[in-house]
Amino acid sequence: MAGYGFQMIFLIMGFLFILAMLLGRREKPQKTKASEYDVRHAEKEVCRLEKLRSIHLNMPLAEKTRPKDFSEMVGQEEGIMALEAALCGPNPQHVIVYGPPGVGKTAAARLALERAKQSSGTPFQGDAKMIEVDGATSRFDERGIADPLLGSVHDPIYQGAGSYGQAGIPQPKEGAVSKAHGGLLFIDEIGELHPIQLNKLLKVLEDRKVMLESSYYQPENPQFPKHIHDIFQNGLPADFRLIAATTRSPDDLPPALRSRCLEVFFRSLRPDELHKIAGASALKAGFVLGAEEAGQVAEYAANGREVVNMVQLAAGIAQRAGRLRIERKDLDWVINQGRYCPHPPQRMPLQAKVGVVMGLGIGPGGEGSLLELEALAVPGQGGRVLTGLVDEEELGGNGRKIRRRSMAMSSVDNVVTVLKSHCHLEVDRFDFHLNFPGGIPVDGPSAGITMAAALFSAIKKCPIDNETAMTGEISILGRVLPVGGVSAKIGAAVRAGAKRVIIPKDNWQKAMGIWALIFCRYQFR
Repeated sequence: MAGYGFQMIFLIMGFLFILAMLLGRREKPQKTKASEYDVRHAEKEVCRLEKLRSIHLNMPLAEKTRPKDFSEMVGQEEGIMALEAALCGPNPQHVIVYGPPGVGKTAAARLALERAKQSSGTPFQGDAKMIEVDGATSRFDERGIADPLLGSVHDPIYQGAGSYGQAGIPQPKEGAVSKAHGGLLFIDEIGELHPIQLNKLLKVLEDRKVMLESSYYQPENPQFPKHIHDIFQNGLPADFRLIAATTRSPDDLPPALRSRCLEVFFRSLRPDELHKIAGASALKAGFVLGAEEAGQVAEYAANGREVVNMVQLAAGIAQRAGRLRIERKDLDWVINQGRYCPHPPQRMPLQAKVGVVMGLGIGPGGEGSLLELEALAVPGQGGRVLTGLVDEEELGGNGRKIRRRSMAMSSVDNVVTVLKSHCHLEVDRFDFHLNFPGGIPVDGPSAGITMAAALFSAIKKCPIDNETAMTGEISILGRVLPVGGVSAKIGAAVRAGAKRVIIPKDNWQKAMGIWALIFCRYQFR
């Protein structure tokens, strides 16, 4: 009986084994069917993507007009020269490019790497890339879950961690700083980055690597792959050069960032440069734009991007009318529809007038500008009515702000004191009215000598030379102090038709003398 029982047990075990084998064979075709479905689905998605990529609209005019070389860029000669000096050499530097929108900052950054790779002694290799990041839209998570700029760690608890996640292994993910290793990292609108990102970026610029952290990393665990240990212990390489663009003022950026970068300024485009862009844009769009119509575009557009947009819209109107020539009526419609305001060119006055003096300042785009100042002295009790000046200004930051009387208002007090004590004028017999036509709020001390000349002219009833422009701060002791932006101011005076420019002695440079000599010899002989 015992032997019979053992036989039954062996028979049952054999039957179960054969049944398991049969069931296993049945499952294999099901897995194959699922696998075949996945392959067919993947092939279908690939075909769909290829079909989508085969569909193309016409290339936008903005892309057609994008410069392919520095020689195709209009204006910004000094900015491009500074950018080349910073990057195209054996020791390239980090750069911050300031300037108003639509003046070529992004286009210049895209061309910088190719020019740098062609320079002698450059450390950039032939396959070096430029990675672009938009600071205004860069997604950032304070918990460190996702950071496309600096990189992050995909911990095992997150969905989609894969086989490494099932094994409890954290997975480092490269950010833009690592992808730009050996090349350029371009951050547009860097001033919009989160302060935490900016501070981490400073550390990366200093160490030329990015360190990642994870509470799941175990240095003593031998089951972790070698490259995971290497990344957490030594960091990801991030040896790149930064080109950061911003439309903000330099004072709005952290001093620590500015101290690590060279600063390059891209100025506003001038009317003659906007005129060239308008003509070239119309030509690349396949339309004809006359010189008069191009001048009309330059008069209303504030930057190169607006020029391209105006030309493209006017070209669409001309095309609907069956014309290849953009006419003035097309541009008139675009200007009225877009609510554009004219920007007439600045010109020196045709004749000298009492109390009218041409000063020099710096406009919002960093370009020099001509400022007309009107002064009127009327009998009174020594009161002053000041218009066109900023009354108060706010200083400070980080939660501590100070409001004080503006420097322009203080300059008026200095000027009146100087006229009274040094020029011995009876200023107490008059009320003074100062005005900058156009409603431009003027702040800063650089209009000091302009105010002094205008008030002197108004009191003495003597006109000031209408071919002379001036800038400079005046102290309470009558000294003329240096001011900033003198080169840009002189350029504005030259373009406005000034024959003489008065600047502080401390601002004088030998290059200005050579420029003035050449200008006078060939422009006014």
